[in-house]
Amino acid sequence: MAATVTEIQQILPRIKNELIFRKNVVAVGIGYKRTSGKKTDELCIICSVDKKVSKEKLAANEMVPQSFDSVATDVIATGPFYALQDPKGKFRPAPGGVSIGHQLVTAGTLGCLVTKEDKNYRYILSNNHVLANSNDASIGDPILQPGTYDGGSFPDDQIGILSNFIPIEFDQTESSCGIANNIAAFLNMFARLFGSTTRVEAVTPKLANNLVDCAIAEPLDQNDVQNMILNIGNITGVAEAGLDTPVKKMGRTSGFTTGVIEQIDVTSRVSYGTDKIATFVDQIMAGLMSQGGDSGSAVLNDENKLVGLLFAGSNTTTLINRIQNVFNQLQVTLP
Repeated sequence: MAATVTEIQQILPRIKNELIFRKNVVAVGIGYKRTSGKKTDELCIICSVDKKVSKEKLAANEMVPQSFDSVATDVIATGPFYALQDPKGKFRPAPGGVSIGHQLVTAGTLGCLVTKEDKNYRYILSNNHVLANSNDASIGDPILQPGTYDGGSFPDDQIGILSNFIPIEFDQTESSCGIANNIAAFLNMFARLFGSTTRVEAVTPKLANNLVDCAIAEPLDQNDVQNMILNIGNITGVAEAGLDTPVKKMGRTSGFTTGVIEQIDVTSRVSYGTDKIATFVDQIMAGLMSQGGDSGSAVLNDENKLVGLLFAGSNTTTLINRIQNVFNQLQVTLP
């Protein structure tokens, strides 16, 4: 009998950490197995990889097993995931779906408006790497609309200030292994003797288990923002997204696009630039419906209910924070 989503959800926590650090693996989640490129009705554990490699080129401990506890696995090539940050007009009032960013960031997307318990202010929701420059910003920093890549400049185009962000924890940390640190020091000594400026460092891979890439900004003037999403309309509520849920978004780069949730319970490693990799858990994954600069887009279902916050993608796939996690972490709700 084929496994159910619930049964696989009981297995996945035991094996995802083992799988995510295997060679080439960039994400692990639950989805439908594909045969000859066509989706079947069989639920399985999907390992997304940077690129497919023949078995002959992989060591035994690098290969993805064909099954776990009678649950089949599947390997799909998505390419690496990158935080979507890429470089269009100035909007006042500004709705969701338009260009925005920290003054030191190229451009991302204004997701939607949210509020806190006091309900007195509406805040702009987007990604940490859009509004908070991947942890490098300070509360009170200027937020521009449009983003700098789209011609935004300070102070003429400032729409708000950074109010809060959830820090992104990156995967590598200094090694606590004395032997490894001694070997690194020994190699660095030889590098200095031979005039090399290259240095090695012992590190310990660490799964930080990030849930979200999110931040909020407080508008300078509440009349400068609009509680709707461009080309989509008003958000009607919040909902969970499951397998095969149709979704849509309005993003600063690719505009209005649609897709389908292809995986849930996804654990993925995302690149934020040179030597900055972050592991995210409990994500949802759709097909190709985003490009660089769409980061921060609100993702909605067919009923215009908010299901997620788009934050990363590859050449074939889009990664989305579950909106419940975003709201819980930031302690916000819909206006």
